[in-house]
Amino acid sequence: MIISAVAAGAATGTAAAPLRAPALVSYGLLGMPLAMAALPLYVHLPKFYGDHLGVSLTALGVLLLLLRLGDGILDPLLGAWSDRAPSRKRLIAISIPVLALGMIAVFMPPLRGEAALLSWLAGSLALVYLAFSLATINHNAWGAELSSDPVERTRITATRETLALVGVVIASVVPALLGGAGGEETGLPRFAIVFAVICVACAIVTLALAPTAQRLPATAEPLLASIRVPLANPDFRRLLVVFMLNGIASAVPATLVLFFIGDVLGAGPQQGVFLTLYFVAGAAGMPLWVRLSARFGKVHAWRASMVAAVTAFVWAAFLGPGDSAAFAAICVLSGLAFGADLALPPSLLADVIGRHGSMRSTGSYFGLWTLATKLNLALAAGIALPLLAALGYAPGSRDPAALGALAMVYAGVPSVLKLGAVVALSRFDAHWKFR
Repeated sequence: MIISAVAAGAATGTAAAPLRAPALVSYGLLGMPLAMAALPLYVHLPKFYGDHLGVSLTALGVLLLLLRLGDGILDPLLGAWSDRAPSRKRLIAISIPVLALGMIAVFMPPLRGEAALLSWLAGSLALVYLAFSLATINHNAWGAELSSDPVERTRITATRETLALVGVVIASVVPALLGGAGGEETGLPRFAIVFAVICVACAIVTLALAPTAQRLPATAEPLLASIRVPLANPDFRRLLVVFMLNGIASAVPATLVLFFIGDVLGAGPQQGVFLTLYFVAGAAGMPLWVRLSARFGKVHAWRASMVAAVTAFVWAAFLGPGDSAAFAAICVLSGLAFGADLALPPSLLADVIGRHGSMRSTGSYFGLWTLATKLNLALAAGIALPLLAALGYAPGSRDPAALGALAMVYAGVPSVLKLGAVVALSRFDAHWKFR
């Protein structure tokens, strides 16, 4: 399962020696503001423009759908194009100021009136999506190219994703704190300014202090041909199936968690506590999965985390009003397992890319990987929300049958999908070992 570090290092020009902690943190630090940006864009923005600024939800929904579709389609092209650029650092340096200013523009619109607001949002959010995708794809690809050693790759991704979880926690708490009595809608413009400062500061540290990865020169083939390179790799296709099954399994609860906490548990005011427990546990569990993967292999560690997640999370289907303590325990246990979902798949992807001794088309691989991540969120909503509607649930429902349906979809559907990912991962492992 493990590539020869010497052969891969000679082919890529990367060193197999472990990175020192300052280098790891310097590289991973940019993951914090990138994660900080995602939560307001996907969770808070619809309510901010719909409730706070009075934009029609129908018009807003259509605009967001079109922008997100365009964003997802663009990711593989951005990845393939990035492979042709002389420096990933340079692309990140270009994208970060655009992302910082774009976030301020999105949450501090100078215009009023629905048509003007929609036009402003379309332009500013398109820039934010472009800059966010360009920075994320190149940051992830850069991490994959930093080392030829499979164990070291897991340390790199775990460091990045731990700092990303710190960013998620900050983004989930700070807007409400900055808004004071006015709530998150008042705090979001202030948060955008804070985000811009943090984003630029972290980027300066990463670009100045993180080691540079040596890359093979890109081929001159057309962009679309470059995108087909990952898709022609059977190992990548098998890993992608596992990643998407597991990703949808994680995205369904993320889509429904606020409904579950408010309607099933009757604990709406405690939602911030539950989410913080989950993300902090994910960060705390990351070192455990790094050690387990180094000792037993990434596939075995990831599979164990999936089984642990199902074992802990499936019990949420049987909770009801007043079971806040039990749900807090589930958040901690499933959060510990979630750390493996963050640290191990990108590291496995780096192994797949470099399996034959060279890291070619890394941006193309991560462009498709980023597209798959966004598809997971879209498919989760497309599966869970219509299913709940068909079962008779509506937000705020007090009907026991509807609440039972919500609990079952919230915990049951992800558990089944996660077990499907376990089976798919076993098939990937069987092929991976004997090739």
